[in-house]
Amino acid sequence: MHVSGKFLLFTIFFASSFLIPPVITLDGCHDVVWSADIKSFGEDGQNGQSGQTGQNNKNSDDLTLFADGSPLTLNLAGFDGEKGKDGQDGEAANCKSQPVDVSYNLQAPSGGNGGNGGNGGDGGNGGSLTIYTTDITNLEQIYVNAAGGQGGKFGLGGRGGQACQCNNSYWSLETCTGNPGDSDYRCTTREFRCQDGRQGSNGVSGLRGRDGVVGKLTLINFDKPLEPDESAATVTMATLKKKGYLLSKDKWETRNGAMALFSPGSIIDDQYLALTERIEQSFLLVWNAPQEFSKFANQKVTLGLEETQKIKVNIPDNLWIEATTQQQNKLTQFIIYNAIRAEDATQLGSAQLSGSQSNLQLTLIDKGQQSDLIATKFKIIYRTTRSDARFRSVSDYITRYEGEIPEELVTLDDNKFTIAIGQLPIKANEFESGLGVEIKILALRSFAGHSAKQVITVKDILKPF
Repeated sequence: MHVSGKFLLFTIFFASSFLIPPVITLDGCHDVVWSADIKSFGEDGQNGQSGQTGQNNKNSDDLTLFADGSPLTLNLAGFDGEKGKDGQDGEAANCKSQPVDVSYNLQAPSGGNGGNGGNGGDGGNGGSLTIYTTDITNLEQIYVNAAGGQGGKFGLGGRGGQACQCNNSYWSLETCTGNPGDSDYRCTTREFRCQDGRQGSNGVSGLRGRDGVVGKLTLINFDKPLEPDESAATVTMATLKKKGYLLSKDKWETRNGAMALFSPGSIIDDQYLALTERIEQSFLLVWNAPQEFSKFANQKVTLGLEETQKIKVNIPDNLWIEATTQQQNKLTQFIIYNAIRAEDATQLGSAQLSGSQSNLQLTLIDKGQQSDLIATKFKIIYRTTRSDARFRSVSDYITRYEGEIPEELVTLDDNKFTIAIGQLPIKANEFESGLGVEIKILALRSFAGHSAKQVITVKDILKPF
């Protein structure tokens, strides 16, 4: 069956565009070949620039005023955002003239893409309004516009540029080798095509800017400026004793219906904040303690005003006090009767052994000089050794007694404790002269709900009678 060369080439082109089909032999001396070479002519159009984003606009200023019933018009509206810029159109392709009868494929130039549109700028927020008044009906004489500014309009996307079209989409060139009639005579037909340029894409439009937030109302039922809220403070004892301290706590309530309070047509957030109560309490430290105040003046105390309108006092851990609280109307008096620094509770020292046998005694001196206030209990571990442990370590100690020391065996004279060790239930031979002893005293000292422990160790040789 005879197949037309041109019909066959047309079929192959639509099947695979610029792909190279195999060489087709039509007869003994004619071949058809697709060319693979592609060259452009003309110039592609440039892409359009994207539009700039519109500028965000500023918020309205906040306002505080005292309402006395006088008519007022207040403009607290936020400013509108600016429009986004339009994207530029893409440029049309520069077509020029399509080359004729060239031995390569051609690509016509494409149009430039349109630029994207810019987003609109955000609108500014409406100003917040704080009003002091003791008569809420005074707001009926006030017209307020606290609307948020509108978001800016979006910029439009630019249009795509026009592409170039091919004047001649297909052409062929024939080349022959050898002489007609000779066995080696052969002709080859090469087919070429021109591809149209691509139309430029349209740019995408931007987004509209956000609207500003409408302003809010804060309503304060006072006719004078509200002092800063201070419900907690850490203050030196010297300050609390000299001039005291004022604590305050504001109680707020979120309510609905703000727009109905103002002149008709007013624009403001319908939810508002109202001050319902201001709690104030003064605190004064009264020093009735026998101790010298100057030792405690720089100590810091933390105060906290509670919902019950009482002041909670937090004393630092290094300060032991005995005190009471008296509250009258809006004044809290903190009366201190005794005060001890925690470090003074563990100042037992100058331990000395004296006497022998049943008269063996241990003396301790309270260098903190607070034993008239601090309750003290003692425990003892009594160990003996045949070695002299005063100047070297030994390992042959034997525990002879361990337990609490009864109160009747402890004598306090001013700041000196005398412990009658010889009266403890310890065998007499464990008080033998020349015997090495290690006496470990555990002192538990407590005052006003605080306590501390101190360990005193004495190593010695028991004396003869």
